[in-house]
Amino acid sequence: MLTVAPPIEVAGRWIKRYHVTADPAGIAPEVEEAAYALLPALLPEPDGTPPASFVVLHRGGDDGAYLNAYSWVWDNVLHFRGAAAGQPVLGCPDRDPTHFGTLAMPWIGCVWELPPILHERDAWVRHLLSPTAPDLAGYLADSLSGGTTGGRS
Repeated sequence: MLTVAPPIEVAGRWIKRYHVTADPAGIAPEVEEAAYALLPALLPEPDGTPPASFVVLHRGGDDGAYLNAYSWVWDNVLHFRGAAAGQPVLGCPDRDPTHFGTLAMPWIGCVWELPPILHERDAWVRHLLSPTAPDLAGYLADSLSGGTTGGRS
């Protein structure tokens, strides 16, 4: 299930937030808090591009939790940094879904985490690249609707 949380400001960037979980209760508050505590380390330095990012916080069906941070840089390039918790196979120290560390793998997301990328690409073009004047507020208000992450077209 995909849910959309309101944007927040972190380290001078506006962050649109998507949460993915099979649990109808959503992401546990302690997992969300731990993930967002690491978020500043995943964000790039300002480069003159409107300071906007989007994240996908995914709580897996096992012990794993994943934070994918996608940031707009160089006007039209998507920068990526990721973090994981609870997955020793990915270098996590234990199975605790609140012990996040940066992900060394060059992966950009699993199939359930990818639907926001297409929407965010189109929203960036629609609000920042196509109009005569960039509209950051319009971009921040334009989020993919919640629902399933499977079968989207």
